[in-house]
Amino acid sequence: MRRRVVVTGIGMVNPLGHDVHTVWSALKESKSGVGQISIFDPAGYPTTIAAEVKNWDVSRCGEDPAQWTHRGRHTRFAIGAAHQAILQSGILDSKIDPVRLGVYMGAGEGNQDFVNFTTMMAAAVKDGPFDLGAFLRKGREVLDVNAELEQEPNMPAAHLAALFDAQGPNSNCLTACAASSQAVGEATELIRCGDADAMIAGGAHSMIHPFGLTGFSLLTTLSQRNEAPERASRPFDKERDGFVLGEGAAIVILEEYEHARRRGAEIFGEVLGYGSTADAYRITDIHPEGRGAIGCMRNAIADAKLNIDEIGYVNAHGTSTAVNDRTETLACKGVFGDLAKSIPVSSTKSMMGHLIAAAGVTEMIVCLMAIRDGVLPPTINQETSDPDCDLDYIPNVARPSKIKVALNNSFGFGGQNVTLAVGQLRN
Repeated sequence: MRRRVVVTGIGMVNPLGHDVHTVWSALKESKSGVGQISIFDPAGYPTTIAAEVKNWDVSRCGEDPAQWTHRGRHTRFAIGAAHQAILQSGILDSKIDPVRLGVYMGAGEGNQDFVNFTTMMAAAVKDGPFDLGAFLRKGREVLDVNAELEQEPNMPAAHLAALFDAQGPNSNCLTACAASSQAVGEATELIRCGDADAMIAGGAHSMIHPFGLTGFSLLTTLSQRNEAPERASRPFDKERDGFVLGEGAAIVILEEYEHARRRGAEIFGEVLGYGSTADAYRITDIHPEGRGAIGCMRNAIADAKLNIDEIGYVNAHGTSTAVNDRTETLACKGVFGDLAKSIPVSSTKSMMGHLIAAAGVTEMIVCLMAIRDGVLPPTINQETSDPDCDLDYIPNVARPSKIKVALNNSFGFGGQNVTLAVGQLRN
């Protein structure tokens, strides 16, 4: 018999707030976290806006900032989200065997010091033959090698394991925008098959730095609505012109149901299904017929042993790009058929921007909150109808609605697709 997996702790740090309560309140109030970039000077870039995390440091979760200043922004966000989730779950108070507690993250890289590195390289070759020894000696003087190491994608998982003595399975996946949803799905499978009793799972990322902004600008995927940042992210709206970069982290504590029940843990919901597919098409373009998106939604529903009429809400990938939103709409129709227009769909990226690797688990927590409180978060900036996007996107204002099951979609560059099905605890 397959072991059941429940959520006993949740935490997040993102542009709308530093904890789940604050973020969830902002989403219900249709607030935007998008503004002008302040982390660095974006002058000269076609896009100068992003959804930044403001006024965050690790002292807010009881850590000494001096111990973490040289570590990646993504790691510092992850520490904050994890502290919240761990404390709420009480998992460490249960005297869990450390080898039965693992970590699975979907975290992206931090802000690598490419500017200094390339400047040094150019100077080294300018005045004659390249001297590797001299270059390495200069590098050790100018660059903080440990700080560079701390920007690696696996660093959040490593630090979380050390902080919470999680000696079980430890991994990080970086499947672009699907990463943290995949991390939750794979962590769920580890518990289901008996390799762990609990997992610290989630995502962390920040690409709001010159290298990240340059890359997405070259791909022409970012909104250039610089004069009206709060109106820039507008999924499914006809006037959408690209997504808005966000940043942050979100963590869930996943636990085997009987383990959680025996210790009297509060249960926020159950991970019912996990679906994963590949478009096998192009690197930056979703398949035009949405075959990968259709497949992962169907796989998640089948894994959860649900019927399509049991799905009460879909938190869409909904990036606010022309092709993605149109194709995700098409995919929803492919999965739900005649029911598609009666199932509410919304994109909370309209308010918090696109958290890239951290997006999926953030939106999974939003689904759990929607189920718990009977409120569906809106898609803001819904102003002009698009005939290709004709579903119920919960325009602009949150909606009361009692639901039991929700789907969360995450589709990443490279064609990786993940859908998670979450719901109330089943009897």
